[in-house]
Amino acid sequence: MEGEVDPASASKDEALFWTRIYGEISEMEEQVLARVKELMAAQSETARREVRLTNVPVIEAQSARFHERLGFWEERLRQLR
Repeated sequence: MEGEVDPASASKDEALFWTRIYGEISEMEEQVLARVKELMAAQSETARREVRLTNVPVIEAQSARFHERLGFWEERLRQLR
């Protein structure tokens, strides 16, 4: 992400900042996925299938990426404490 530093050399303040940012984004991605699944319930089977094959994998991949970055920052924070 723009402005993100290498977790291996980050200060405690930087680690706190990026942990908070990635935590916020991860939480939002989980809410987006939950909302998409909620909306899918009202769709026809054909539309649900298409969303399940196209939209859901993209959201899940983004969520996994942000969660992975959050894990890096949480580990750096543990190292600095």
